[in-house]
Amino acid sequence: MDGGADGLGADGLGALRDALGERLVIDPELIAPYARDSSRAVADGAPRALVLAETTADVSAALAWAHAARVPVSVRGAGTGLTGGAMAYAGGIIVSLERMSRILEIDSANRIAVVQPGVITGELDDACREQGLFFPPDPASARLCTVGGNIATNAGGLRCVAHGVTSDSVAGLEVVLADGRVMRTGARTRKNAVGYDLTSLFVGSEGTLGVVTEATVRLKPVREGLPRTFRASFDRLEDAGRAVTAIVGGPAQVEVLELMDALSVEIIESFRPSGLVVPAGAMLVGQTVGADAETAAGIVTAICAAHGATDTEISESDALLEARRLSNPALNARGLKISCDVGVPVARLAEMFHGVAEISARHGLRVSTVAHAGDGNLHSTVESPDDAPGIRAADAVIDDITRLALSLDGTISGEHGIGSVKRHELPWQLDDTALAVQQAIKDALDPRGILTPGRAI
Repeated sequence: MDGGADGLGADGLGALRDALGERLVIDPELIAPYARDSSRAVADGAPRALVLAETTADVSAALAWAHAARVPVSVRGAGTGLTGGAMAYAGGIIVSLERMSRILEIDSANRIAVVQPGVITGELDDACREQGLFFPPDPASARLCTVGGNIATNAGGLRCVAHGVTSDSVAGLEVVLADGRVMRTGARTRKNAVGYDLTSLFVGSEGTLGVVTEATVRLKPVREGLPRTFRASFDRLEDAGRAVTAIVGGPAQVEVLELMDALSVEIIESFRPSGLVVPAGAMLVGQTVGADAETAAGIVTAICAAHGATDTEISESDALLEARRLSNPALNARGLKISCDVGVPVARLAEMFHGVAEISARHGLRVSTVAHAGDGNLHSTVESPDDAPGIRAADAVIDDITRLALSLDGTISGEHGIGSVKRHELPWQLDDTALAVQQAIKDALDPRGILTPGRAI
């Protein structure tokens, strides 16, 4: 073991180095790509080390060491998070789960899969489809994000309107607690009424209560028949909002129901031209599945026409949905990162869109909005100069949009989580008692506050 007054080595990492060997990285250049996520958060200093975990035992050793040494820990999946939840800490360690990327089991009889947290969401879905099943969560970044990251933020995605969010698909977890202890939650059964629902506690906890090292997730059967993709263009954003309310309350079941406003379509088309015609107000795109997909898509487009759509189409191609998935890369390429992830009841979408337009006009800054419209989850991004005054002005717009969502019985986050970027908004939604209860849970499971401190709660 290296020398050093603390017995842990000159850099304080001797015991961790003994446990992990080459899986402990201290080279700053090798650490740098893991030290940030896709958010606009700014690091407060350089981390001490990176743990490239390959097993649950590696994660346990890292957390036990950090607990004893009182060193802050950030947990890293694919780094696609947008709220600063995976940013490294000055003097802290990063626990990367990207090497824990195996699909351990697909149990088609029980419609269950067991996976490590570093499995790419889209790759799990592909593997399940080979057996006639699919993994319901479908974030726009499904080809990049990981199952562990989805669980950490309780991500939703394009199929939310039909299948709910990640928590609806998680049956059980293996979790490493802050002091290195390992526990299991949940069961493989459809019903489980034993004790507190600890699985749901960890889903959406953003790495503040423990580190997920294995997940048992629920699958669904692929419906027979060729899917149909539909599109409807509107001159007015509010009309698109009213159409969404009518579709969700109507007779046709939709698998996907997404909205892109005119600025979003313009940005996506500029990023990767495909011949997409920019609407005057907004574009709804979605998909129906199953043997009645054609009929259901026809019902949807008829509803859109009745609510002011100027043009509609039905296609067998997924091109329109792929365009929707390009929204984040397109916005990032334009340098737009100041955004929010609010949700409102579907019946209040038209009011929300009208209010966003008023806020944009009042501040004199253009706002791009894409939405998982079928469940009322909006992602609004402000187009502004990338300098200090511009950032402050954009932040003011986002704050107003967030307060508007709350005034419409909404939430400050639908699926991206709180991280560090949105932490100042927590008291806007949660009362003092709720905040205190969350902190009490955090203190009970992480008494030394090493796991993702200062974020999420």
